[in-house]
Amino acid sequence: MKEKIRKFLQFVTNPKLLFCIALAWLITNGWSYILLAVGTYLGIGWMTAVAGAYVAFLWVPFSPEKLVTLAIAIALLKKLFPDDQKTLAVLHDLHEKAKKAIKNKKT
Repeated sequence: MKEKIRKFLQFVTNPKLLFCIALAWLITNGWSYILLAVGTYLGIGWMTAVAGAYVAFLWVPFSPEKLVTLAIAIALLKKLFPDDQKTLAVLHDLHEKAKKAIKNKKT
């Protein structure tokens, strides 16, 4: 169990993966928080309204934003760091385990 936790922490704290997650978060969420702050500070109504509506959507429990952010982060990791085979191998293994679990559940 200790080894699995250590491997998971190494995977999650990988600087390349963290960079891609941060960039994906900016693409999916960050812009709305920035627009909300700027629109509120400068008193720009349309900017505050658009950003506020999107932020409200993000906080809805069934929002697919987390899945989209993760998918974008993985795509960015593959595109920006194709030489990071260790992280990509872990992602591939997780994908194979998920496919196997879904296949077993169907049978």
